[in-house]
Amino acid sequence: MRPPMLKRSTSRPAIGRAGLCLAVAALAACKAPTDQPSQTTQPVTSRPAQLSAARQAQPELGLMTSLPILWAEGEVGSLLSGENAGNWVRDRLEERFRPVPLDRLTQLGDQKYLLLAQPRALAGDENVALDNWVRGGGQLLLLADPMLTAHSDYGLGDARAPQPVALVSPILARWGLEMTFDPAQSPEEQLSEGPLALPLRMAGRLQLTDAGQESHCKLGEDALVARCDVGKGRVTVVADAALVEDIDHPTESSAAAFDRLLDSAFDTTSD
Repeated sequence: MRPPMLKRSTSRPAIGRAGLCLAVAALAACKAPTDQPSQTTQPVTSRPAQLSAARQAQPELGLMTSLPILWAEGEVGSLLSGENAGNWVRDRLEERFRPVPLDRLTQLGDQKYLLLAQPRALAGDENVALDNWVRGGGQLLLLADPMLTAHSDYGLGDARAPQPVALVSPILARWGLEMTFDPAQSPEEQLSEGPLALPLRMAGRLQLTDAGQESHCKLGEDALVARCDVGKGRVTVVADAALVEDIDHPTESSAAAFDRLLDSAFDTTSD
């Protein structure tokens, strides 16, 4: 099997969140000299209020991922300079939703939508909670890569690095799916066939089983994608995460493909 292409970092160790907060506070404490004339400004309330109202009107999207979608990798210097301040995946999501990061799937509440993008291995109670949430009417988009090729600033074995292999077999089996992987396939990026035209790299393939529990799945996009009706909810599974691996340098086709995938996975017309 081809090993994950996660490069070992040669830079200094990244600091934690607490260290970052202290660094930001220290910078904020460096005020301008008091002998400079103060500027009188009019309070600006209309635009922030409008933005806040628009954001509150967006539906919540639960998000669990081991990829640096919400929080960038790197040292405090690069974070403060803005080099790793944002990425196109998060920007695309925030145009449609209010992303809500989840540490555990037992925290699922009233969210109608959930994105699992190369999540860590799920505990038993999380699989149960996820299955119950979907059957109650939730809509899930699961990007599960059997051989992640993304670069990481963290070395192999570092808990902060993205999950190199998706470990989602129990929940897929519950819905009547199985994911296979061919290590002899080309490592070059390709496009899936079908209306989604997703970029893929070292992707898996999905198979239907007869063991699904009150679920009905159909395969599409060269068995790269499965769409399942599970109870009152629905699930879209993609056996690859190449689409959202490169958060810093999107191609025009990847951004458009991500929009198509979100449109296909989530029905937000009633919100």
